[in-house]
Amino acid sequence: MAKKNIEISVEEKLRALYDLQIIDSRLDEIRNTRGELPIEVEDLEIEIEGLQKRSEKFEAEIKEQSDEVNNKKELMTHAATLIDKYKTQQDNVRNNKEFESLAKEIEFQELEIQLADKRIKEYNAKIAHKQDALDELKTKIAELKSHLGFKKDELETLVNETQKEEDYLLKKSEEFAKNIDQRLLASYQRIRNNSNTGLAVVGLERGAPKGSFFTLPPQKQMEIAQRKKIIIDEHSGKILVDDELVNEENEKMKSVIKF
Repeated sequence: MAKKNIEISVEEKLRALYDLQIIDSRLDEIRNTRGELPIEVEDLEIEIEGLQKRSEKFEAEIKEQSDEVNNKKELMTHAATLIDKYKTQQDNVRNNKEFESLAKEIEFQELEIQLADKRIKEYNAKIAHKQDALDELKTKIAELKSHLGFKKDELETLVNETQKEEDYLLKKSEEFAKNIDQRLLASYQRIRNNSNTGLAVVGLERGAPKGSFFTLPPQKQMEIAQRKKIIIDEHSGKILVDDELVNEENEKMKSVIKF
């Protein structure tokens, strides 16, 4: 068995690579059916989290200002009590000096009441403004949560529809990858990672690598068809295989990708 692995031909390597590409391309198709949904779900979750933090900040500020209103009301109640007390004392004073002194205390407490009333109105205006903003924020959060729930359901449906096939193909991808030596497999994975389409091994279409507009010279096309060495396209960096091999492996892999 070890001898067979060492003596594996270039053609067998190319076939193994292309078979793996077929499997991985199908996996890419499955994941692409989900489109931008996973990103949309994540973005919505982040946006909701940010809005909830703003909402909590508003609530804290409203509570703080409501506490200030209560403090000012207590101050007004206390001042009113003192005013009543001082007025009663005025009825029993013995001279004008005591009367004037109490009058000043009454005047001071009345000013305290006026100032507290002014502050209460200011706080209430701020509270009303923040409450309106908070209500709008909560409405927005509710709308986004509803939208998020819809998107999550949509994503879950798509995942459930394809999960069995995806798991099967992942297992097959691992199985087929074991038949390729590590250096070649590493090159394949590097090319795939650098490709927008996920293609690392491509056939020729009208003399040009699939997805490329650069037609290869006849001599290069002949070398590819001979399958004597692994040829990398100098423009796209992809591994090249001939049309006949592509057709043969596509037909063979229909029994592997049977979903």
